[in-house]
Amino acid sequence: MSKKLLEFKNLVTEFITEGESVKAVNNISFTLNKGETIGIVGESGSGKSVTSLSSMRLIPSPPGKISNGEIIFHKNKKKTDLLKISETEMRSFRGNDIAMIFQEPMTSLNPVFTCGDQVLEAIVLHQKIKKKEAKDLVIKLFNEVQLPDPERIFNTYPHQISGGQKQRVMIAMAISCQPSILIADEPTTALDVTVQKTILELMQNLQNQRDMGILFITHDLGVIAELADKVVVMYKGKIVEQGTVWDIFTKPKHPYTKGLLACRPPLDKRYTFLPTVSDFMKEDDKGNIIENKISIKQFTKNLIISKSERLKKHKQLYSKTPILKIKNLKTYFPIRNGFFGGITDYVKAVDDVTFDVFGGETLGLVGESGCGKTTIGRTIIRLEEMTEGSIIYKGNEVSEMTDQELKEFRKEVQIIFQDPYSSLNPRMTIGDAIMEPMQVHNILKNDEERKKKTEELLKRVSLDPSHFYRYPHEFSGGQRQRIGIARALAVNPKFIICDESVSALDVSVQAQVLNLLNELKEEFQLTYIFISHDLSVVKYMSDRMIVMQNGKIEEIGDADKIYSKPATSYTKKLISAIPEGQTEDIKKPKKLIKK
Repeated sequence: MSKKLLEFKNLVTEFITEGESVKAVNNISFTLNKGETIGIVGESGSGKSVTSLSSMRLIPSPPGKISNGEIIFHKNKKKTDLLKISETEMRSFRGNDIAMIFQEPMTSLNPVFTCGDQVLEAIVLHQKIKKKEAKDLVIKLFNEVQLPDPERIFNTYPHQISGGQKQRVMIAMAISCQPSILIADEPTTALDVTVQKTILELMQNLQNQRDMGILFITHDLGVIAELADKVVVMYKGKIVEQGTVWDIFTKPKHPYTKGLLACRPPLDKRYTFLPTVSDFMKEDDKGNIIENKISIKQFTKNLIISKSERLKKHKQLYSKTPILKIKNLKTYFPIRNGFFGGITDYVKAVDDVTFDVFGGETLGLVGESGCGKTTIGRTIIRLEEMTEGSIIYKGNEVSEMTDQELKEFRKEVQIIFQDPYSSLNPRMTIGDAIMEPMQVHNILKNDEERKKKTEELLKRVSLDPSHFYRYPHEFSGGQRQRIGIARALAVNPKFIICDESVSALDVSVQAQVLNLLNELKEEFQLTYIFISHDLSVVKYMSDRMIVMQNGKIEEIGDADKIYSKPATSYTKKLISAIPEGQTEDIKKPKKLIKK
């Protein structure tokens, strides 16, 4: 890799808020070469996305500004400092030479224009060609990014296609003008592992065909291992470590890098708890890093749970009577058509599902989006009404419960929702949000006692009790998830349904929340149904696991056995799609992926 494409030299990007300057990117330097992929990794707030937006000159001003440094773009032996040219000149570089795929395609695509028109607009704007010629190019691009039925997709609106297809439309738009550099900002975070795998293969394929340089921004080091040539690790706006993928994964030097590598759920073993960044480093009052000088291998060797311990636990769990029995459950949603809204068909979200849940176990539900796992969780607590079947909790049929019985049932069976922000009232302080279910169920004598319990719960989920009077928007995603957990615990439940409760979190924050859920399970003797599309997380958390597809159960059994010996081709496909980030993955030479 000898041809330089983009050089970052001593870049500083800061934001002025309430008279205070925050350096989101603080004096960073690295170089991207032709045909090379650099993975930029770090937690939320580390400066990854601000680095990419700085290179495109898309920092909102005010409050942001690039206050120092150079970003040198190399083309045809000519060097251009992107920070010194006019906005008009910069527009000619955006899209033409440097293109970007944003994290959330739904918010990046305009909902009032068809997918085809949006890509066509980008081509016409930059290449000055006629619309007929541009449309032919869009269809060709849609073929190249492996969209099914490109002619149909051209005329569809963003809401009519899946998340993976929207991301492909964004990739088609990004490569439409043959850019030298592709910046991908968390392009697969919200996608199923199987869709993620196809998107990563597609990007690799396009890079090999076009010899592009790629900046790939993510918090998932497993993805980086399989895709990148080099890694840049960022923490609080600074680069703490950079080097080849092999060096970073086999000989990490900085404690922050060790923490990021260690906190991903292992697939080949079970730990008593997941390591976190704080196990490898702390910060003093002045922000100086205090390192725990221990290797990942040394730290984790005493965390491994033996097979005999697992077998002993299983014998205890499954010798009892199940507390929840689900038989032939069907939840169908009607499809209505015409002026009078007649039912023409049904979406069979859950289609003849049968399983039991035992007290004290964690039962994992895993599968791709649309497989029915969330609908099962919602149907159990009657947020959706079943079409057919039976749900029996502790001997009582849930569908036949009176309003008072249902109220008591929901006190005992709680749910933690996927998006904690949308499940919290933005006008209600988090203290009031946690107290509210206690008031509904007449728990404790008065609000003074409830406030005291709320403060205890905040402390238990590692939040400051003084945060009682703060509002949801004042917290990070991981903190909001902890608030959701505290609210679920407020009514002293015995059974909690965790619906994609860690899917949107950084791997380090995810590890903290998973550890917290396991601690609370032991402390309060809880039973979990743990729902996720991430098989590695489900396998780590669960005693047994159910794999679902198209509303049906593909297989059910011991989580370790399903992972080591999957019985169906669908489960094998899910497992093979997991980016493991092992050294053998790094050794694989990057090759052209066949269509």
